[in-house]
Amino acid sequence: MSFQEPADVNDILDRIVHHKRAEVCAARSATPLAELRRRVAAAPPPRDFEGALRRAHPMGLIAEVKRASPSAGVIRANFDPVCIAREYAAHGAACLSVLTDREFFQGSLQDLIQVRQAVDLPILRKDFIIDEFQVLEARAAGADGLLLIAECLDDAELSHLYHVAREIGLQTLIEIYEPENLDRVLALTPRPTLLGVNNRNLRTFVTNLDHCLTLRRRIPDGVLLVGESGIHTRTDVERLQQGGVHAILVGESLMRSPEIGAKVRELLGR
Repeated sequence: MSFQEPADVNDILDRIVHHKRAEVCAARSATPLAELRRRVAAAPPPRDFEGALRRAHPMGLIAEVKRASPSAGVIRANFDPVCIAREYAAHGAACLSVLTDREFFQGSLQDLIQVRQAVDLPILRKDFIIDEFQVLEARAAGADGLLLIAECLDDAELSHLYHVAREIGLQTLIEIYEPENLDRVLALTPRPTLLGVNNRNLRTFVTNLDHCLTLRRRIPDGVLLVGESGIHTRTDVERLQQGGVHAILVGESLMRSPEIGAKVRELLGR
């Protein structure tokens, strides 16, 4: 199978998805789908990702295990995913997010597997999910939740991956940036109860904390809203909480902190 270059090579999201399609094609060739389904059946039962966030009201923290990013490069040189996850768990995180993209974020599914074995908190696989093979990979690796990015998926793809995840017990955090994607997500059946708004434009990587506060006004009651990106201080967290955001996903500011546990407590006001 051949893959054409994205139309705009400066569009970071298009570049990532273009590479991901080739990556998934190679993974499918290396591991038969039947074998992957066998691993899913043998995986430990999924834990309640959304429930952990709701129990952490008024603000649940999804703390991210993240080595690097396309915009910032290497964020933490002394990167030990297990030690980081244990620090998060010990200091008040409700859930964990593990970045598994290798090419652009220097992560791996092995990071998620190691973290799953080391801590009891529910874990989200954060990646650019475009194929049901990746959904099965996530559950086989022990993930409890899965990130789906609406900007990466058309209506049919989004619905298909959402339902594949539900069928195997994975909860989904569906992320949007563009306001027009909100209606697409809320039209899914059953309607998602967990929604993320990324404050970072994945096409330019420019961040604006007001973005999720603006979209909050259009999100129905009963949908747990997660603010993502651009969250660095306790003041940022309080601002989001006062604006009706229920949870936050934080990676870079935690990864850059010399004292991860202290930074978790600062953000949570403990």
